Amino acid sequence: MARDAPGDPAGPILYYLRHGETDWNAQGRLQGQRDIALNALGRRQAVHCGGILRGLFERDGRAATDLDYVSSPLVRASATMELAREALGLDPAGYSTDARLAEMSFGLWEGRTYQDLRVAERTALVARERDKWRFAPPEGESYQQLATRVSEWYGSLRRDTVAAAHGGVARALMAHLKIEDHDGATHRNIEQGVVYVFQGGGVARYR
Repeated sequence: MARDAPGDPAGPILYYLRHGETDWNAQGRLQGQRDIALNALGRRQAVHCGGILRGLFERDGRAATDLDYVSSPLVRASATMELAREALGLDPAGYSTDARLAEMSFGLWEGRTYQDLRVAERTALVARERDKWRFAPPEGESYQQLATRVSEWYGSLRRDTVAAAHGGVARALMAHLKIEDHDGATHRNIEQGVVYVFQGGGVARYR
């Protein structure tokens, strides 16, 4: 477990799962809003997250049925949610989706690798590293734009929730909650196969 600095203490407890691995993750390709399925490792990671959740709920004396469950509509996130719910002994289909949890769009860069972009888009990548929060790829989205819809989603939560979404969404949420500043959030590594618990203005990571 790792715990980070506190930010805004308001809000319900959020159990956050980044989707499991896809073949595009393994190949280093930017996925953004492309609908890429989990691979075999990603499915195992999702089941493992369900086991982590079960342990956390047992530790805290709460029932899995007492929480809301919501996913990004992209299949890699919704499949992660379904496998985690099944591991919890819940109906895999018993959750909602919210378009505000979709990953940040990388526009024309989706499907490309950073290795490719370092050759073809060198100037743009330099600009991105200079101000990653505000930079948007061609026909894509910036972290600043992403944070607008993520903060709206977070503000709509009314009780403790399990969410399955994406790395960029988690970074935007960390910035919104002031757990990280903008630069720190955009460079934060968000792992697969772990559960992040946002509570009391901080975030804890469980493997």
